[in-house]
Amino acid sequence: MRYFEDVEVGSTSVHGSYDVTAEEIKEFAAKYDPQPFHLDEEAAADSMFGELVASGWHTMAMCMRMLNQDPDPLAALAGVGADKIRWRNPVRPGDHLELHTEILAKRPSGSHDDRGYVTTGIEAHNQRDEVVVSYETTALVKGRDYD
Repeated sequence: MRYFEDVEVGSTSVHGSYDVTAEEIKEFAAKYDPQPFHLDEEAAADSMFGELVASGWHTMAMCMRMLNQDPDPLAALAGVGADKIRWRNPVRPGDHLELHTEILAKRPSGSHDDRGYVTTGIEAHNQRDEVVVSYETTALVKGRDYD
C-alpha cells in the first residue's frame, strides 16, 4: 500500500492487463450503452468503425479493473474526479490492453493533515502500443497517520 507520503511526482508504472472479448463488449453494451456498433457485428460493419467496438465507458471500466490489479496500490480513500477523458482509438475484440500511469501532482489536504490529493495521468495502450484512452484522475489518499 502506497500512502500519500510515498507518492513521488513524475513516477510512472504499468498496471495489469486486460484481454477484450466480443461477448463482453456486447454484454456491457446491452446493459449500459446499447448502440448498434457495440451490439452487433453486422450493424458494426456498416458503421464508421467497420467492426464491433467497445463502448468508451466499457473501456473506462476495463481501466479501473487494471488499476485495481496493482500489487502496490495507492491507499485511496475516494476518487475526487476524472478529467480530460479522450477516447483516442477504438477497442476491438481480441485487443490486449495495458494501463500506463504517471503521477502528475500531489498536495496535502487543507483540512486534514492525515491525507492528501494525488493526480495521476492515465493511458491505456493496446497490443500495437496505440493509446486507446487517456485521462487524469484525482484521488484522496491516506497518509501514514490516518486513523
